[in-house]
Amino acid sequence: MSDHNELIHHLYHDKDYNCAITTLLCLGKEFGVEINQQVLDSAVCLNGGGRFRAQCGLVEGALMFIGICATARGMKKKDMMKIAYGFCEGFTARFSSLLCRDLRPGGFQKDDPKHMCEPLTKETVAFAVDYLKPYFS
Repeated sequence: MSDHNELIHHLYHDKDYNCAITTLLCLGKEFGVEINQQVLDSAVCLNGGGRFRAQCGLVEGALMFIGICATARGMKKKDMMKIAYGFCEGFTARFSSLLCRDLRPGGFQKDDPKHMCEPLTKETVAFAVDYLKPYFS
């Protein structure tokens, strides 16, 4: 597995990308899948639903990647859905929730520093890579 810690830090602090975009780009790098700009643009609001604290962008980015990578590899939709379901099931078992409001350290405060989910991102990207390897390697 590639070490994504430096890439995650760079994408958060130098590019100011959100968690969904960061996850997409890390998974793309790991599995050799280019993520185009239109896809990145579509993920701009996937940070808990525009900070609504809904489904976590770390989950949404991985789910987007599953669709992109599975399609590129010619998988059937039903197989993609099984991979996504299993990912969400495993993610919930490991991290206790799929919701940003539950996963974000300390919830949301007006004076929160940017990218406070960086440590969690490192864990979730590693989890996603390990989960997806049997399907996409």
